[in-house]
Amino acid sequence: MPAVVIFDGICNFCNSSVNFVIDHDPDQRYKFAASQSESGQKLLTEYNIAALASDTFILIEEGNAFTRSTAALRIAKHLRGPWKLCYGFIVIPRPIRDVVYQFISRNRYKWFGRKETCRIPTAEERARFL
Repeated sequence: MPAVVIFDGICNFCNSSVNFVIDHDPDQRYKFAASQSESGQKLLTEYNIAALASDTFILIEEGNAFTRSTAALRIAKHLRGPWKLCYGFIVIPRPIRDVVYQFISRNRYKWFGRKETCRIPTAEERARFL
């Protein structure tokens, strides 16, 4: 199974983050599923993480589910360009990293807004979405 990023499909910041990953993932390592989609819901149930879906990016990789800052850093590790250097922040203890992550998460709708519907991938992107 490819690595899958589960994201909040109505969050503008989350959708921009997905676009960023798509643009910096030349090997197409990541597939995507909105947490509100049928495939997203299936993965959330399968990995028993549905309660986390509303406030975090989730990365399903190698049979494991990673959340919050750990998911973001593991994704960055495989991106093109200097973004992979962000993975170095993994040495910061997770509780400290997650405080910053959760602050952004709590304020993302206020700062970046939200959509009424989930993101619709373009024809070129469609194969990357579950």
